[in-house]
Amino acid sequence: MLASDLSTNEYSVFNATYIKAANNKTLLDGLIEGLPQLVDFVKNVPAEKLEYRYAKGKWTIKDIVLHMIDTERIFAYRALRISRGDKTPLPGFEENDYVPFAFANSRSIESLLAEYENARKATISFFESLNEEQLLFMGTASNTAISVRAIGFIITGHQNHHIRVVSERYL
Repeated sequence: MLASDLSTNEYSVFNATYIKAANNKTLLDGLIEGLPQLVDFVKNVPAEKLEYRYAKGKWTIKDIVLHMIDTERIFAYRALRISRGDKTPLPGFEENDYVPFAFANSRSIESLLAEYENARKATISFFESLNEEQLLFMGTASNTAISVRAIGFIITGHQNHHIRVVSERYL
């Protein structure tokens, strides 16, 4: 199954951007290929750009990497809850509230990439464990309906979106 095969009732209009950015790979291919893609991309960013902000109040590349890690964990948690039949509506999160308390710029890029690799490997392992029925389970997150499989595509598309943003605005 490809991201383009999802029904629009499986995700919100807000997440359509990320579904499209999943680049029509299968769910697992997108997650697996995304791991070395991000690591290689970030390793090729000049060191002086890692803490650069293209405008006042914008995040640094280190902030963006840690934001992707945080978001992946939150979305994987949502997928876990929904895939286990939990019908409890899951709250949204305010990404801008996380950055000041993440202290990404006080960390080495190597530690951020190691954390990213661990988070992505856990996400891959989790999605590999799901059967077709679980991938179709629907739940509520951020006040909208979402399927487990859509969450996986959103994780991939979210990463691709940020790679594009960094390429266009930081490099």
